Amino acid sequence: MFYPPLLMIFMLIFLVLAIFLFAFLQVGVIGLAFAKLGLPPQYLFGLLMATLLGSMVNIPIAQLESEELVHDEIVSYFGMRYRVPKIIRPQKTVLAINVGGALIPLLISVYLMLKINYVILPVLVTGLVALVSNRLARPVPGMGIAIPALIPPIIAAVGALILSPAEIRAPIAYIAGTMGTLIGADLLKIKELRHLAAPVASIGGAGTFDGVFLSGIIAVLLS
Repeated sequence: MFYPPLLMIFMLIFLVLAIFLFAFLQVGVIGLAFAKLGLPPQYLFGLLMATLLGSMVNIPIAQLESEELVHDEIVSYFGMRYRVPKIIRPQKTVLAINVGGALIPLLISVYLMLKINYVILPVLVTGLVALVSNRLARPVPGMGIAIPALIPPIIAAVGALILSPAEIRAPIAYIAGTMGTLIGADLLKIKELRHLAAPVASIGGAGTFDGVFLSGIIAVLLS
């Protein structure tokens, strides 16, 4: 399934951010930051573009049975208006995983975990971000689960600054910001999706992709 998780204007803004970072890469500023993050600097632009383009690809993994929805419908009869309950029969919600907002960040996070050879600190900060994300995430009828975009990356950055040694702050901020958002806002809220009557609900897609993407940007800047 191909569709963007955000309005095109926001996708263009994220594209400009990626080009901005690529320009700094050419003068070595972001290259050094990406090296500290634990990823080869020459892969920066490719990873950011893969994330943006991959955000339009959703891989179906399951189907959820939606509940019946009841709402009132106004019926006019001989000039009189009556409020009649109308039942919307349950439809199936396709549960998908977003390539740019979930799969790519997951692979990068696994790579960084192996690279830094730390377990407790990433899990601790990720758990903090997941807890906050879960509290702030709200179901949006017809769309899925949404969360304020800047909160997860800020919590991840602050947690990494306070709890982590300087040399691994950036990788931990990335891991916690991306995985914490996906776990707290998407995975722990899956049961609520059947109440939203959304045709497609994507893990890492609409509602959470912006938070995941910004976590990567802030992690690079943090380094």
